[in-house]
Amino acid sequence: MTTRPTPAYAPGVRVRTMALDDCAAVAEIRVRGWQTAYAGVIPQAYLDAMDAAQDAERRRAQLTAGGRTVHLVAEAPDATVTGWACHGPCRDQPGLPGRGELYAIYVHPSRTGRGTGRALLAEASTRASADGFGELALWVLKENAGARRFYEREGFLPDGAEEAFEAGGALVPEVRYVRGLTPPAAG
Repeated sequence: MTTRPTPAYAPGVRVRTMALDDCAAVAEIRVRGWQTAYAGVIPQAYLDAMDAAQDAERRRAQLTAGGRTVHLVAEAPDATVTGWACHGPCRDQPGLPGRGELYAIYVHPSRTGRGTGRALLAEASTRASADGFGELALWVLKENAGARRFYEREGFLPDGAEEAFEAGGALVPEVRYVRGLTPPAAG
C-alpha cells in the first residue's frame, strides 16, 4: 500500500491506496458529500434517497473488479478516512489515450477546508502522470461554484464541453475541465 508523506498544506493528512475495509467510510463520505454540496442543485428527494449501505456495495464491487481505476483515500492522524478520490482512463474520449479522468473526489463535509481535497488531487495527479497520462480531465456540476473555484485554483480550466445527466427527473448540467500533468521525474 503506497502512502506519501503529509503535505505541508494538509497537516496530518495521509493519502493511500483504498482497501476493501474503506468502502463503508468512502460510501458515507460520497453520500454526505452529495447531500451537502448538491442541495438546491439536484432534487432533494433524490439526495434523501441516497443510501450509504448500497453505495458501499457498489464501491466493493468496483474495487474487486480491478481494471485501471485507481482509488485513493485520505485519512486523519487517527486513521479515520476523511476523503476519497478515483481516476483512470478518460471515459468520454477513449480516442485520447494520453488523457486521464478524475472520476470523483469527495471530502467528508465536516473535514472540508483542511487541505484534504488538495492532498487527494495531488496524489491522483502524481499517479495519473506515472500511469502515462499527460493530462487529466474531470466533470463538475455547472452550478457548483465552490468546486469550480477549487479546480481552477489547482490549474484546471474549462475546455468548453458541457453535458447533462439525469438525477431524480431533473437534467443536471456539467462542464468539463482539463489540466496538463507534469511527467514523472526520470529516476
